Amino acid sequence: MDKDFLEKIAGRWKTPFYLFRTDSAKDQIRKVRDAVGDSVEICYAMKANPFLVADLAETADCFEVCSPGEFRICERAGVPMEKIVLSGVYKEERDIDRIVSRYGDKLTYTAESPLQWQILRNCAQRSGVRIRVLLRLTAGSQFGMDAEDIRKIVSERAEEEYLQIEGIQLFSGTQKKAPGKFRREFAKLSGLLSELGRDYGFVPEKLEYGPGLPVRYFEEEEDAGERMLEALADQLGKFDFEGRIVLEMGRFLAAECGVYVTEIEDLKSNQGQRYCIADGGIHHVSYYGQMMAMKKPPVFQWRKGSGILPRPADGTESEEWTICGSLCTTGDVLVKNYPLRDLKCGDRLIFGRTGAYSVTEGLSLFLSRDLPQVIVCSGKDDFRVARENFRTDSLNWFAD
Repeated sequence: MDKDFLEKIAGRWKTPFYLFRTDSAKDQIRKVRDAVGDSVEICYAMKANPFLVADLAETADCFEVCSPGEFRICERAGVPMEKIVLSGVYKEERDIDRIVSRYGDKLTYTAESPLQWQILRNCAQRSGVRIRVLLRLTAGSQFGMDAEDIRKIVSERAEEEYLQIEGIQLFSGTQKKAPGKFRREFAKLSGLLSELGRDYGFVPEKLEYGPGLPVRYFEEEEDAGERMLEALADQLGKFDFEGRIVLEMGRFLAAECGVYVTEIEDLKSNQGQRYCIADGGIHHVSYYGQMMAMKKPPVFQWRKGSGILPRPADGTESEEWTICGSLCTTGDVLVKNYPLRDLKCGDRLIFGRTGAYSVTEGLSLFLSRDLPQVIVCSGKDDFRVARENFRTDSLNWFAD
């Protein structure tokens, strides 16, 4: 949240808009590499922010792709197929057929269930190619398979002509703040790998693990990211595994790179409570852990002719405002009782740490509001419009 940079971009485009700094995401990847070592690979989970894919194609070792739509984005962005891990809890056979018939064994596939294992077998057999597969271990949710299912697949692997088990995949959640979680998960993985080696002579070439490193979204929260990254590096150093280790991350790499800018259109006081109405809203901004808008994310106030206004913490006078969006629902509250300085219509509010998920998780079709512009920035002055404002009414009514 560099003030000079915010001054440069805040008034430049029609609101609302997102701006993503790809250099920030690249820096996060380098930070992780510096902590865990160059031998550990970094996989970017593109569901966090697909607009970063092309710019991260050389920096990230691979990309987790969880849907046919995400895969088509990678195709258009020119991502090498060798860098794609095709994941997802739901895989339709016709989609896999298209991918296998066109790209074959260039990419890695994941199996989240015995049925997915069978679908991959069918598609590979029809195309006459042998493909590499990661078996996803469940962490106790709808994702992945029980260890018993994995053991059965491994025990029968000699019969598979078209499927090669490359390794194991485990992802158990996000925003982890207790190092003990890493210890327990690596112990679980170590136990499974020992069993597979002892009982079936199977030694995986690859282990893909999602550490779920935390992002500090709110002012009152501890910034646990550095501490947990150190704990992860320590745990990796103790983990006895001779194959390739891949860390799959999305939020931790992308969150810091994004800002969301919305303009204040109306001010009012209802029953003693100050409300400001912005042209954006909860359909554009999604903070993990934001409950009823009670927590305070980083917000900067910008005014034409004045630039970024001093924050209340700088000793200036302020009033508390509940920041609401443009949707006709009482739930469209971004922040309650946020201190702002002499707020006026036309002021713009810049929300920080919106680089992960906000652009994809919002209620984007509600009220048929337009989707915001997306600006991508690399370097100091290389700004590109990645998406213009997009009308959604055509999606909520019969096609013309």
